[in-house]
Amino acid sequence: MSFTLPDLPYSRDALAPHISAETLDIHHGKHHAAYVTNLNKQLDGHELAGKSLEDVVKATAGKADKAGIFNNAAQVWNHTFYWQSMTPKGGGAPTGELAKLIDRDFGSFDDFKTAFATAGATQFGSGWAWLVAKDGKLEIRKTANAETPVSEAGVTPLLTMDVWEHAYYVDFRNRRPDYIATFLSDLVNWDFAAANLAAAK
Repeated sequence: MSFTLPDLPYSRDALAPHISAETLDIHHGKHHAAYVTNLNKQLDGHELAGKSLEDVVKATAGKADKAGIFNNAAQVWNHTFYWQSMTPKGGGAPTGELAKLIDRDFGSFDDFKTAFATAGATQFGSGWAWLVAKDGKLEIRKTANAETPVSEAGVTPLLTMDVWEHAYYVDFRNRRPDYIATFLSDLVNWDFAAANLAAAK
């Protein structure tokens, strides 16, 4: 079984003017596609061939001799999750149980936004900012390069924001903080995060 590039959950121009079709052509059509292609080449005839993507990520995390497989598998997983973490006409504030937990664990939604934005802005170089659930509590994480919390036992990713330069450079140039602010105000998919939270229980 080989992996295929998943379709975007919306049209390539659906996130405009915040994220342009040009960005998605490059980010999804080139970068994400390359990770899928490279992963399939690496798994051809490998003992992990036929495993689920998540199982491949977990089996190779932290293992130097399998770093190449991990990097591509984790990037396929992270990107697929990232596309779903955004939605046309997204943003705003969460509701229901997710909103209650954010208030409980971060103090307020505004405090959460500040902490999440800080995580994304202070991730040195390429990486990701995450909202995750662990042991019944919400946490903000940042990971470098292909690292992903899905490889950590007991952690459920709820949403992620890509802070690799190819995620924002066409539309925001070097203004990562502006991209982060736009992600939170206009793009973040709180319904997706809430569904992940509900599935974790």
